[in-house]
Amino acid sequence: MRPDGEPPAVPGVCPGPVAAAVVDRAGVVVRWSSAAQSLVGRGAEEVCGRSLRRLLVPPLPPPFGSGRGGGDGTERGAALLRHSSGRTVEVAYEAVPLAGADEYLLTAVPAADAAEWARGASLMRALFAQSRVGIGIHDTDLNVVRTNITPEMFGGPPLPVGSRLGDVLDAEDAEAVERVLRDVLETGVPAVRSSHLVRARNAAGQKWVMSLTAFQLQDARGRPDGVVVAVNDTTAQEKLRDQIDLLHTSATRIGSSLDVVRTAQDLADVVVPALGDVVTVDLSESVPSGEEPPPVFGGGRQHLTRAAVATSAGGWQAGLLGPGEPYPPLPDSRALRGLQEAGTLLTDRDAVIGALGDDDDLIRSLVPERAHSVLVSVLRARGRILGTVSVWRTDRRPEPFEESDRRLLAEIASRAALGVENARRYTHEHRAAVALQEQLLPRPTTDLPAVETAGSYRPAEGEMSISGDWFDVIALPSSRVALVIGDVIGHGLHATATMGRLRTAIQAFGGMELPPEEVLGQVDDLVQRLAAEAPPGRRDVVGATCLYALYDPVSGLCTFASAGQPPPVLVRPGSGAEFLDVPPGPPLGVGGVPFESVTVELEPDTVLALYTDGLFGLEGFDVERAMARIKHRLDTTYRPGAALDEVGRSLLAGVGDEPPADDLAVLLARTRTLSSHDVASWEFPAGPASVAVARAAAVRQLSAWGLDDLALTTELVVSELVTNAVRYAGGPVGLRLIRENVLICEVTDPSNTQPRLLRAADLDEGGRGLFIVANCTTRWGSRYGRSGKTIWTEQPFRPRPVDEPALLPLAG
Repeated sequence: MRPDGEPPAVPGVCPGPVAAAVVDRAGVVVRWSSAAQSLVGRGAEEVCGRSLRRLLVPPLPPPFGSGRGGGDGTERGAALLRHSSGRTVEVAYEAVPLAGADEYLLTAVPAADAAEWARGASLMRALFAQSRVGIGIHDTDLNVVRTNITPEMFGGPPLPVGSRLGDVLDAEDAEAVERVLRDVLETGVPAVRSSHLVRARNAAGQKWVMSLTAFQLQDARGRPDGVVVAVNDTTAQEKLRDQIDLLHTSATRIGSSLDVVRTAQDLADVVVPALGDVVTVDLSESVPSGEEPPPVFGGGRQHLTRAAVATSAGGWQAGLLGPGEPYPPLPDSRALRGLQEAGTLLTDRDAVIGALGDDDDLIRSLVPERAHSVLVSVLRARGRILGTVSVWRTDRRPEPFEESDRRLLAEIASRAALGVENARRYTHEHRAAVALQEQLLPRPTTDLPAVETAGSYRPAEGEMSISGDWFDVIALPSSRVALVIGDVIGHGLHATATMGRLRTAIQAFGGMELPPEEVLGQVDDLVQRLAAEAPPGRRDVVGATCLYALYDPVSGLCTFASAGQPPPVLVRPGSGAEFLDVPPGPPLGVGGVPFESVTVELEPDTVLALYTDGLFGLEGFDVERAMARIKHRLDTTYRPGAALDEVGRSLLAGVGDEPPADDLAVLLARTRTLSSHDVASWEFPAGPASVAVARAAAVRQLSAWGLDDLALTTELVVSELVTNAVRYAGGPVGLRLIRENVLICEVTDPSNTQPRLLRAADLDEGGRGLFIVANCTTRWGSRYGRSGKTIWTEQPFRPRPVDEPALLPLAG
């Protein structure tokens, strides 16, 4: 009996009332408990001194002392008792002989309670007989009352009765578990499968992952009386789950970048600290640049570079090979050849040091301090060994690697190798596209009589890749210049190739001296033909946007035509930046819509900014914000005389060191006009006398410019061209001489007839005019205006020094 008079509690079973009485051998009741009175509804005064048989319903149980029960004289059985109300009560009883007296202690409980007690006892015996589930009963002070946990169960220290968890577990781990048990004891809310990492207090490096389920024990009055704990060793399951999670993480993180070194760093970051404490990733020297790795077998120079590192402690050990450093030559060994053939290696520190020989510097550069074991796996993809990944464990994680760790790293390395190989192949293609793009683009800066230009191009990286942005500066006859900016639809090498074809076409159509809107019209037809020739899957991605500007430094007029390009920006002298309203026009390749042009007059030193929509990407492709940014940059950075390349860099300032998501192309041009002293023009009526007058005017002008040595050839050119104009086109006939780095002679007439160069036969009376012109000049051609045409020629000259007399014409 407990001190409060209640019967002792059976762990895990609610006891209910236990009736007790003392009877002699004849069955006469000597004492009667209150619980017995509650059981049958009869008080002690009614029962004591009388035979117990009066309360029994036949058939009667055998008399005490029959030996029915244990060898100690205990008797057990079942009986029916008469309740004072007239009903019967079925009970299970036990009679225990009292020492030193001829009496028995008789206890009885309702039969249903007895069956429940029996099942509870059977349950407790079954639980404590388990060898894979640890059962523990703790009192309200969390001392161990009973447990089946033995050293053999989990391979750890014993948990004796009367001990606390802190006696066998690490203090921090024990406190974490006891917090859970206290919460269960105080709140009554069970803890179900609470996972805990626990370490043995006296077993260095030994640790487990335990799944803990705990519930509160209560006494007969429902008060907390202790806590029952069931624990399972889930270390293996947790490790398997962690390995699956690590594989999933590696699949999602590694290979998402198309940068080789970034992919290697992702591999290192995934493995630490999940698998080891120090991780190094070494790649073939040629892989980051996109080239194929050379085959290496055996010792010697491995042609490797340390690409990425990671540690669980942070920082990097001094003297250990760091990122960007070349891998030292290795001595030949069976382990090294085995790694190169098999792909993975699991070994310890001593074996590594033994394979490296007596070279202390080599050991310090390759073996981390306090490391005890290592896993190495080859990064092999598509038959190529791209590098290796090495995972070291130090004294921060004393347990050595297992075979399951080796298989796990091999799986991760296999997936990572594909990511590295994809990044390598992308890098190779990207570099080829960039090299081709750069070869197809003009020089970044030009210095022409009409304009000074500076172009900038930044290729894209990542999934967008090269997208075929370009700029061009085309020098045209009569000192004119065409400025071009464009963006091909699509990405990669095919976009670069399309860009090259379009640039060549625009140069050809520009050389024909067509107006800007006609140049775009001709290119639009070409793009439609290219789309028709493309494979069915690529027809929708053949196209481009383009802006073509034609500037004449003599008149200062610039004509713009656009095919879907953003509007250009003008920065006039003494004024802020302004966007020019150019009719946008459809992209090239749409067809069916004519292009329109707009002409503006530009003062000398006006800066013209052309750009592709890649600049919009610097503002998240918010067009309004991007255009405001461009205007602000030009307003704040451009000053008269400022270097155009510096202004271009300011427009690209948002790019930084990271490559843009889309190609960027910017072309800046500062306009010039030819001095009136370098241009002379006349207009003559369509009559024979005009030929001589035109010759004389040209000779006088050449003499004034100091170009008397060109007088003879120029007379011939002017004579032939003016004669043809008077004879075949009518008047008026215009003559213009332009002194630039060459002498330009232009004759304009109202006819649209195409001049043709012919070789006249010996007896032909005509047809030699253009042949004479072609032989007297270095270049000649014609262009058409809104009415009539202009034939132009160019002659090089060497300015005459002041003290050098002009050459006289040779005598006939």
